[in-house]
This record gives sequence, C-alpha cells and structure tokens, in this order.
Amino acid sequence: MTDSWTDFLLTLGGAVAVAAVLLGVLALLIRLAARRSSSAAALHHSARLHVRALLLVVAVWVSIRSTLPGGPTNEAWEPLNLVCRIATIVAVAWLVASIALFVEDLSLRRYRIDVADNRNARRARTQVLVIRRLTLMVVVVLAIGAILLSFPGAGAIGASVLASAGVISIVAALAAQSTLGNVIAGIQIAFSDSIRYDDAVIVEGEWGWVEEITLSYVVVRLWDDRRMVLPSTYFTTTPFQNWTRNHSELLGAVEFDLDWRVSPDGMRAELDRILPLTDLWDGRVKVLQVTDAVGGFVHVRILVTARDAPTLFDLRCHVRERMIDWLQSSNEGGLPRHRVETVERVPPRRGSTVEPSGLYSGDDDADERAARLTTQTPVSDAPTERTG
Repeated sequence: MTDSWTDFLLTLGGAVAVAAVLLGVLALLIRLAARRSSSAAALHHSARLHVRALLLVVAVWVSIRSTLPGGPTNEAWEPLNLVCRIATIVAVAWLVASIALFVEDLSLRRYRIDVADNRNARRARTQVLVIRRLTLMVVVVLAIGAILLSFPGAGAIGASVLASAGVISIVAALAAQSTLGNVIAGIQIAFSDSIRYDDAVIVEGEWGWVEEITLSYVVVRLWDDRRMVLPSTYFTTTPFQNWTRNHSELLGAVEFDLDWRVSPDGMRAELDRILPLTDLWDGRVKVLQVTDAVGGFVHVRILVTARDAPTLFDLRCHVRERMIDWLQSSNEGGLPRHRVETVERVPPRRGSTVEPSGLYSGDDDADERAARLTTQTPVSDAPTERTG
C-alpha cells in the first residue's frame, strides 16, 4: 500500500511538473504574441485560471489511472475515475465558455455605442449578446449531456427514456409552447434588426430605451427610470414605434393656439433668433407655419430637429418657453382670448288694446252700427207658447 502511494505521489509530481512546463511554454508564446497584439495578452489574462484548472485535473486523473492497484479496469476505483472524468468535463466546458465569451467581448469592443451615429454598433451589440447567451446555453447543455453519459448504464437509461419519448415530447411541446415561442422570437429580434440595444421605442403608450434583450424577454427603460419587461413575442406580433430604426435624428412639433392678432412674421423672426443660441438644435430643419385659422384661434405649428429623442424633447420645451416669453413681452395681442358679445334687446312698442265689448268693433262707427241694429230688433217678454 505504501508503494502504491509512493508511486501515486511520484506520478502526480511528474504530471504536475509537465503541466507547469506546458503552462510556461504557453505563457511564453502568449507574451511573444502580445507584443504584436493586445488581444493575446487579454486572452491570457482571461483564460489562465481555466487552463490551470484543466491541466491540474488532467494531471491528477492521469496519475490516479497510472498508479491504480489492479490497473484502470479495477471496478473498485470506478467512482474515483468517474469523479475525475466529471471534473475534466467541467474544466473543459469552463475553458470553452471563457474563450467564447472572450471572443464575443473582443467583438463588442470594436463597436462603440457612445457616439452620435451608433446604429451599426447597436445592431452588432444586440446580435453578439444574444449569441453569447446561446453559446453559454449550448456549452452547459453539452457538458450536462457528457456528464450524464459518463455514468455506467447511461445507454440503457437513454433507451428506456427514448421508448416513452413520444408521449413526453407532446406534453413538453404543449407546456413549453410559449417559452419556445419567446426563444424563437428573441433570435428573430437579434437578426431581423427590428430593435437594438439603446433604441428609443414607444411601447404600450410609454416612451423609453431598449436596455436588455434576452432569448425570452426585452427590458425597456422608461423615461422616468421605470423598467417595462415585455416578452420577446411582443415585438414580433404587436405594432410598436422605433424612433431610431434607421438613424437617431428626429423631427418634432411645437403647436400653439393663438389670437388672430398674432404676428406670424414676428414669431418666425424670434424662432430664427433663439434656435442658433442653443446646442439642442442640430441645424437641419426650422419651420413655422399657420396650419389652421378657424373657431376663433390661429393654429401655429413649429417644426424643429435634434440629434436624438431626449434632445428633441428638451428642444421642444425650450422653444415653447421662449415663444411664451416673446408673446408676453412683444406680442401680447397674440395671446389667446375668448370673445363674448353682450347684446341688449328692446321689445317693440305696441298700442293699448281694448277688448271688443259690442257686436261690432274695430272702428269709430262700430258702436253706432251696433246700436242701430239692436234698436230695430223687437224684444218680447211674453212666454212662447208651445203648439201641438
């Protein structure tokens, strides 16, 4: 037993020495490559811990297998072999994932999103980050599959699982329908270029920026720092506004309802004066038009442009404030007014009316005619006799 441990320690020491030599040679090669490219030095700094872990695990496994009493086929040492195999699989998966993430981070460094025209950079960032999540998922799934296949009898277990896979697959498909739909929608969003990181969007009546895109959901940071989390299928099935789809420059309107006595030329001159004094205006468009003049008001619309959505909002507020100051100080007659006209109506004069009291009425001879007629008619006070 003592000889076995001695052999094991000697073999382990030799394996560790070989691993150290390999690490030294690899470090020397990376240093030589780093003189020409900074990416090699960054790769060495990112993956050196993973390489050391892998070489250490492999050295221990080789030492154990080469010094096992009874040889590698001894079933008593199978659990230890299984542990070393699983540790090797985990170390390899960890190294592969670190290298993949380094390559993706290297791609991200080539695209800056803190510049004015960053549409291509935001598209590349969206795609790379979605690929990053897919890469990690694939590496993890493959590592788990390799670990499961390392167990004895995994083939028989797999055969029994496949025998009942028909019913299970149908149930799983129905249960994961929405999840799979979101995953597919997330991949479609990444490569269809419908939205990108830092896009200005209008969703559910709210204005914000795309902050995070995953395989199953999208996070939108609203203008008041709230977060709206939407499923990926929302952006493939529901209409929404993307203000930075092709470029970040936008055009906005400032509208006024003013009195008829306002001076459009005066407002236009004031607009020409205030816009060059602010950095919010990008110098592309400045238009003032009277778009309507009905209902007692003159509708004035001002169109201005800015480099992005937040700047445009600030520019519209700035133009609105300056125009209000100008109206109050230089064109007070143009302030909106509601006019009310008071009309006093005088009833027409009418002559005195006398109710007719006789047989005739309407002129001076009426009473005389009525008297003449009544005096000619005899009046009998005797009772009328009945005949028959």
